[in-house]
Amino acid sequence: MTSPFAAPAFDGARLQEAVAGLRSALQQVRLPLDVPGVRDARAERGALIGQLDDYVIPRVASLDAPLLAVIGGSTGAGKSTLVNSIVGAVVSRSGVLRPTTRASVLVHNPADERWFTDRRILPNLGRLSGATGPDDDPGAVRLVGTSAVPQGIALLDAPDIDSVVAANRDLARQLLLAADLWLFVTTAARYADAVPWEVLRQAAQRGTSVAIVLDRVPREAVPEIHAHLREMLRQRGLGAAPIFTVTETQLGPDGLVPVAEVQPLRDWLGGLANDARARQQVIRQTLTGALDSLSGRIGTLASASLEQYTALKNLHDTSWRAYDEAIQGVTAGMDDGTLLRGEVLARWHELVGTGELFRQIESGVGRVRDRIAGFFRGKGNPVPAEDLGEALQTGVAALLTAQAQGAASNTTRQWRTLPGGSVVLDEHPELARSSEDLERRVDNLVRQWQGQVLELVRAEAGSKRTTARFLAFGVNGIAVMLMLVVFASTAGLSGAEVGIAGGSAVLAQRLLEAVFGDQAVRSLAARARASLLDEARELYAAEQRRYDDVLLGYGVQPQTAQDLTAAVTAVQAAR
Repeated sequence: MTSPFAAPAFDGARLQEAVAGLRSALQQVRLPLDVPGVRDARAERGALIGQLDDYVIPRVASLDAPLLAVIGGSTGAGKSTLVNSIVGAVVSRSGVLRPTTRASVLVHNPADERWFTDRRILPNLGRLSGATGPDDDPGAVRLVGTSAVPQGIALLDAPDIDSVVAANRDLARQLLLAADLWLFVTTAARYADAVPWEVLRQAAQRGTSVAIVLDRVPREAVPEIHAHLREMLRQRGLGAAPIFTVTETQLGPDGLVPVAEVQPLRDWLGGLANDARARQQVIRQTLTGALDSLSGRIGTLASASLEQYTALKNLHDTSWRAYDEAIQGVTAGMDDGTLLRGEVLARWHELVGTGELFRQIESGVGRVRDRIAGFFRGKGNPVPAEDLGEALQTGVAALLTAQAQGAASNTTRQWRTLPGGSVVLDEHPELARSSEDLERRVDNLVRQWQGQVLELVRAEAGSKRTTARFLAFGVNGIAVMLMLVVFASTAGLSGAEVGIAGGSAVLAQRLLEAVFGDQAVRSLAARARASLLDEARELYAAEQRRYDDVLLGYGVQPQTAQDLTAAVTAVQAAR
């Protein structure tokens, strides 16, 4: 009868599926922006993926696979010599010159070869066979089979964790994350160095099984150094780690440490190999530690992913506001009399002179209709309606272009002050300015808008097209006057400009009212104005989308953090 208090049966298939799901979620994490802390987050993501690929996934799938002991430590600590001495033969080349860049060496019992040739572990490293042959490929692991290593355990000689070669350091950490057991090799002179203790701290945090080999210790200093090292280990949560001491001694003619110095370590490793329960205890401790560490590490990475999304959203919001302000600038430019300055004002002034025509408007529209009609038909007047329309077209285009360029400049300036913005701009310098074809698109926009105004006039005229008043001005003339009414405000003008520009707008409005009536003119002007603003919004939206397209290209998704949290929760539940 099963006890109701018994631990639930281990569901390996469920855990494998959950861990694979976490691996997939990690693959979706994007950290492209240089925001505070991103360098550590990128390193953590790489370490997590590496540990899942190199250790957790293969170990969960094969709990009965041989125990992998990785021999790691500082430069010159004697790792390779130690491996050779344990095996009793030269299987790993010692580095006379530092740093040594070569393939890592994995020594195993021939009966266990199948566990290491199938890429079950370290799938990203190539495989070399035998103790001899080319040995200068750091992207490979050399498999050496020997009966000197008992079945059930394998030894992996890793590069220096403090190598001056970055690739060696990275590989060393990758191999340590793949270990069931880490044999940390140090010396009497260097056991307190900072770099290895940082790696040991990480091993303690992740529950990795650790044993210490204290090498080249003067015999008289063994008690003192051993005691000090034991206290350092205790303070860092590694008080249970066994310590094996190799005293300072003369190497044999074969370059090996005398057998008596390494026999305690040999016996201990042999005991793990021959005692399935002890071996499984070490494996489960490390696997449990790795799984226990996932929640905190994934939580940190989820926060980093959210920070990336937040940074990208801030960049998006900044560019959106810049182009929204550009629309406001266009609206202000339509309201403040800006478009009735310069060429437009000059063209209209050729018709109205000093304002006499405007003063006559109070006496009745009919008296001035012939003169205006002649102006719009180009009869007896060198300035036809087309010239005034071109002047308006140029003014509107200049306003739209200036606001767009201002929005691009504002976006660039603000992005330089925001997290990640400078990196994006450096990678996409085209965002620092408006599109190359902006002026062409603006010209097309204004001409299209002018065409829309013509259509408004034609549609509103209806049966009026045959009236004397309509024929006096023509479609083009009425359309140009309607454009003047759209830009009727004189808030930005002063002195004589107000009189002339204001008179121009009022005169145009009165003449249009004579054709359509006052309500129709107000409606036409409002529709023409709204149409121009809609066209401007569409133009600026396309300009702003350039920024969004770049930001979206970084692949940062808001749900990634939630996916990570859900995936690691599934792993913990499956345990």
